[in-house]
Amino acid sequence: MRVGLTGGIGSGKSTVSALLASHGAVVIDYDLLAREVVEPGTPALAAIVERFGSGILTEGGALDRPALGAIVFADPGALKDLETITHGAIKARAVELESQAGPGAVVVHDNPLLVEMGATEFMDVVIVVDVPVEVQMQRLVELRGMTEQDARARIAAQASREDRAGVADIIVDNTGPLEELATIVGDLWGELAS
Repeated sequence: MRVGLTGGIGSGKSTVSALLASHGAVVIDYDLLAREVVEPGTPALAAIVERFGSGILTEGGALDRPALGAIVFADPGALKDLETITHGAIKARAVELESQAGPGAVVVHDNPLLVEMGATEFMDVVIVVDVPVEVQMQRLVELRGMTEQDARARIAAQASREDRAGVADIIVDNTGPLEELATIVGDLWGELAS
């Protein structure tokens, strides 16, 4: 079974992903893939440097993610250019990893940009982890140390709550405590694995 798992930044999607993995799901983490496909020497990193210049590299030649983030999250056109470069490489790597999962596996595509990448139609089930924008803001500022302006820009750069809800088969409300979320995910696993 192919499960698409998504949610806005600060929604707790990664926590849901980890809980599903603890129950036996094979998780393909798109945040990790996004880092992997832009490692030094990759075609995607070369294309990013060509588009954005060498100022987005560290002294060691790796991608300076904060420097690139400052550019793309302030400019929707630049973000689109970056996505054009990286999304194909990420999708190809995800297909490769999924093919390595055993028969009958529940494969969770943990992808914050599932909607933006147009990948929902390839999933058997789409799970959206959701919290109100105010909760996202609070978590990003208090837990990740972002400024309010940066947090708003990151939230605005992603699909809206309404867009994600529109493609969801299941919506997980993550406004409660972790124990409540663990129970919700345990029940959800029972449905997915049956």
